[in-house]
Amino acid sequence: MNFNEEQVISEISSIFSHSNKSNPEVIVGIGDDAAVVTTDHHSVITTDMAIEGIHFRCEWSSAYEIGCKITVANLADIYAMGADPRYLVVALTLTGNEELSWIKELAQGIADTAAKSDSVVVGGDLSRAQQIMISMTAVGTSRLHITRSGAQVGDSIYVSALPGFSRAGFEILSKNLPHSPAFVRALSQFKSPELDPALMRTFKSAHALCDVSDSLLIQAEQISKASSVAFEIDTKKIEKGDGFTDLAAVAQSIGCDVWDLILAGGEDHVLLATGVNLPGICIGRVIEGSGVKVLEMKKAPDSWRHFN
Repeated sequence: MNFNEEQVISEISSIFSHSNKSNPEVIVGIGDDAAVVTTDHHSVITTDMAIEGIHFRCEWSSAYEIGCKITVANLADIYAMGADPRYLVVALTLTGNEELSWIKELAQGIADTAAKSDSVVVGGDLSRAQQIMISMTAVGTSRLHITRSGAQVGDSIYVSALPGFSRAGFEILSKNLPHSPAFVRALSQFKSPELDPALMRTFKSAHALCDVSDSLLIQAEQISKASSVAFEIDTKKIEKGDGFTDLAAVAQSIGCDVWDLILAGGEDHVLLATGVNLPGICIGRVIEGSGVKVLEMKKAPDSWRHFN
């Protein structure tokens, strides 16, 4: 081990403390037993865990990319409630074999990604274990939150962006395929997914909303059940969506069914919404009944699993 706990805490704190000082809502930030913040809104709270070998691999992703990825996963859950992310708390376990520079890079990835959504890291914890684990809790604020139970018959169904690129990136890496310019978006979405705060905020008029992290089909089934309605997803509409042609080409080159990627991929962190005249890609409609029906689908897609 080429560092001690005090050094790690000092280095990480220096990265996060600047944003603490610039945010007037942070009364007590990093350095005490707990953070103190002020808010006059509803608090929306979520937590997520990333485990080395399951959710990320150090041989595939840089420390900065790993920090971005776990942060995006938490921020997307806040946006999926129609809320705005404000604060993050990070618990980190290290093996003791990491370089201090790697740890600082991880923290910088977290800090930079949080800053894009006007949120800050206000505290956390550090421990030692056999593998690297990152547990993050995000706190957001909202005046009127959106749940999965608000879908109405007659609503259109939307996604904020085409899902499937993350699963494609995983397939490329796991198959150790040679680099190709056509793979750039897929690899980026798997290792360090993009999150557009401005786009996410435009879904606040949705009737029902969730984050597509477990796959489009699974999340659609969850909204369908929670709202006591049926989803009719139209593959023809999806084919007209931005990015479909590129993803279909990638799928063909890596030997995957494009519909496995889109419908069952997972870890995309785009929004799935129902409502009227929402942004993004319209992929179907809400009808009476229960469950999810995919039009023109000849076979069931290969279901999403935790990447491993």
